[in-house]
Amino acid sequence: MFDPQLPRRNFLLTAGGGLASACLSDSRSAAADSPAKNSICVFTKPFNSLTFDELADRIAELGFDGVEAPIRNGGHIEPEAVPEELPKLVEALRTRNLELTVMTSSINDPNDPLTETILKTASALGVRRYRMQYFKYDFGKPILKQLDEWRPRFKDLAAMNKEFGITAVYQNHAGRNYLGAPLWDLRRILEGIAVNEIGVAYDIRHATVEGGMSWPVTYHMIRPHIDTVYVKDFVWDGGKPKNVPLGEGQISADFFQMLKKSGFEGPISLHEEYLDHRKPELVPTHLAAIKQDFATLEQLLS
Repeated sequence: MFDPQLPRRNFLLTAGGGLASACLSDSRSAAADSPAKNSICVFTKPFNSLTFDELADRIAELGFDGVEAPIRNGGHIEPEAVPEELPKLVEALRTRNLELTVMTSSINDPNDPLTETILKTASALGVRRYRMQYFKYDFGKPILKQLDEWRPRFKDLAAMNKEFGITAVYQNHAGRNYLGAPLWDLRRILEGIAVNEIGVAYDIRHATVEGGMSWPVTYHMIRPHIDTVYVKDFVWDGGKPKNVPLGEGQISADFFQMLKKSGFEGPISLHEEYLDHRKPELVPTHLAAIKQDFATLEQLLS
């Protein structure tokens, strides 16, 4: 019988009676010989209209291991409400054998009074990682000087993360003025910072938009810093990237084989961003789209 306390993607089925011990031994031996599966979560930005229990029910029904939940202004929980509300969300998820895999936050300043409160609360609840807020370049200032100015803030935040036992991840977002869009700058700013203090949320969609055919070069460059992988797809439409269902766009299947060969064991977060997340009436449509994208992702990972 399925034990709800065990991870859904890794539980063992054992026979009863005199065969139970032998079956368990065989299962453990087989598990030791096979590679561990990556935890797969889904970004829940389209589901702000749902209660925590409704959210957990819908995601559990889809078969994910957890969620990447927006805990930021306009998200499931406002930053000021984290001490009161985050325990409720985590408990709703755990009741359905789900985890809060990534807490998407507005954090990028260790000196902000809310930063310590949010990180202490999340860490005490067993949340292992959070996504940082972006930095953006000012083209009126030298680029390298801005990196030098941001680096101490990253180092101080890394020290705070180490103290609280939590990891920050910084996403490489596509765009003309985002820190991390070209990836070489993110590699530079993270030099000397442990990946379990601040790692990269590597977004293959954004890396492909920015890198075109050369994305494998920047992937291999940033690979030692990758903690989490983000998956979504796009096509070019009139010179601009347009989000589409996974498997219908420009994302190369080769990426998933590269990831497998590299021994990556971190979580993979599925992002469905080709439907309007602001319309509550589209929740059923989002769920159906995510179900299909999830099936495609499992095929790509197999």
